[in-house]
Amino acid sequence: MKKHILVIAQYFYPEQFRFNDICAEWVKRGYKVTVITGIPNYPQGKYYEGYGLFKKRKETYKGIEIIRIPLIPRGNNSIMLALNYVSFVVSGYFWKVFTKIKADYVFIFEVSPMTQALPGVWYAKKRQIPCYLYVQDLWPENVEIITGITNEHIIGAIGKMVDYIYKNCTKIFTTSNSFVDSIEKRNVPKKKIEYWPQFAEDFYRPLEKKVNPEIPDDGALNLIFAGNIGYAQGLDILPKVAMLIKQKKLDRRIRFNIVGDGRYKESLVDIVNSNNLGYMFNFIPKQPANEIPYLMAACDSAFLCLTNNPLFAMTIPAKLQSYMACGIPIIASVEGETNQIIKESNAGLSSPAGDAQSLCENIIELSTKSGIELKQLGINARNYYDKYFNKEILLNRMDVNFRNTIDMEETKIV
Repeated sequence: MKKHILVIAQYFYPEQFRFNDICAEWVKRGYKVTVITGIPNYPQGKYYEGYGLFKKRKETYKGIEIIRIPLIPRGNNSIMLALNYVSFVVSGYFWKVFTKIKADYVFIFEVSPMTQALPGVWYAKKRQIPCYLYVQDLWPENVEIITGITNEHIIGAIGKMVDYIYKNCTKIFTTSNSFVDSIEKRNVPKKKIEYWPQFAEDFYRPLEKKVNPEIPDDGALNLIFAGNIGYAQGLDILPKVAMLIKQKKLDRRIRFNIVGDGRYKESLVDIVNSNNLGYMFNFIPKQPANEIPYLMAACDSAFLCLTNNPLFAMTIPAKLQSYMACGIPIIASVEGETNQIIKESNAGLSSPAGDAQSLCENIIELSTKSGIELKQLGINARNYYDKYFNKEILLNRMDVNFRNTIDMEETKIV
């Protein structure tokens, strides 16, 4: 009989998250997978076309049964975002009370907000089954840094919720080693925490360099950024870098291709245009994920950056694996583990987060490299990916966790 994994994920297909692929792989491996999620609205802040409170609340995707519980869309302000977070938890509570689903495991995909983990914890406690948590964003640290909230009562309350979730999970997986250390400091036994990095979907693969109609082919060094254009990504550094490049009269030799959408995009476009830098930027609308490798194949290097703060220094963003899987040289403005990986793999050049001068120098250095040198950096990236982010190896490790007998006295769900 198939083992049944109940997934709790506030964001899921058609929202573009790597976890969609993980669930599809579990189906291929013989598991029954049911996903409890919300009505898709990320990142635009409004329900996707064809979805709503009374439309497509149930569907099947790649063998995955999807159940959508009501939630308020994110909107474009902090009040709507807070309502979005709370509504998922409230709906999740009532779902937990009335559901007749009988699963063998609960697996929670935790990107912000961590509040979304609560329905999964409650269901696991009710059924007395193992509960696994996959931490992508650290709370309450993420709340403090992203929102600027420092009120000790608010942060303290969030901290208590986080401790409750950690205590009531059988196993906690993290996307970086730094997260392991941070969670352990919250009095979580280290044996309960495991580093389980992300892998890229199979369509992220090296392709022969080829002209793409979306990417100008005029001899300039084409850099590509693909993904969410939010405030956390730190893309405000690019106009500063472009100005420095312009001062060096190299502005016709370098182009930034920005693919995607997000809360910061409009502001970024305004800054670029107000500084007369539009000719150095190529903004491309959000694309299906499986189209990104073809855009990369028309570019010389992929750009990765994060805002300069201690939390993001502990983060390994998913796009690092995407870039490395495609075997493309990486130019980055990051700290911590991501910086270490790029340097250890010799996959490109990395500068400190927020350091426009250093990033400018690295981009200029990259522009002087030959095609053979760039190709070797890309090969290095793919080799590192195959060694440390191999999908089969990682999924096999998770299978072992699912199969192992849980000592309910040591990892008791209370």
